Amino acid sequence: MAPLIALLTGAAVARIVGLLGVDALDGWHPALRVGLALMLVLTGTAHFASRRADLIAMVPPALPRPDLLVTLTGVLELGGAVALLPPATARWAAAGLALLMLAMFPANVSAARRRLTLAGRPVTPLATRTALQLAFVATALAVALGD
Repeated sequence: MAPLIALLTGAAVARIVGLLGVDALDGWHPALRVGLALMLVLTGTAHFASRRADLIAMVPPALPRPDLLVTLTGVLELGGAVALLPPATARWAAAGLALLMLAMFPANVSAARRRLTLAGRPVTPLATRTALQLAFVATALAVALGD
């Protein structure tokens, strides 16, 4: 749930800052870019921090080198977060991130089916995780196609 909170809070704060006169954040499109970037910094850093082992365990067993896949997806999330901020790269970054989120979704399905834990708690149930993933992908697509 923390990624959703980061997305919503980041977008709302950015929108308020835009309304207060910061031209670069004046509008929902730039606010969504900031919210999505904040969410990706949160999720991307988890690939290298205390939850790394849990994320490696989430990778479907049929895939090779889960440690490398977690590192690669973390780098892509963090790089994508940075690329969302400048308007010149935001659309391409958002489109790529939408594809990345879709590519990573099987790990969430695998984790739910195998009843794994994340930070000592059960992973988000599959129905909830699917709804969250749809919201995240829809946000990325709104950034890619908007404005």
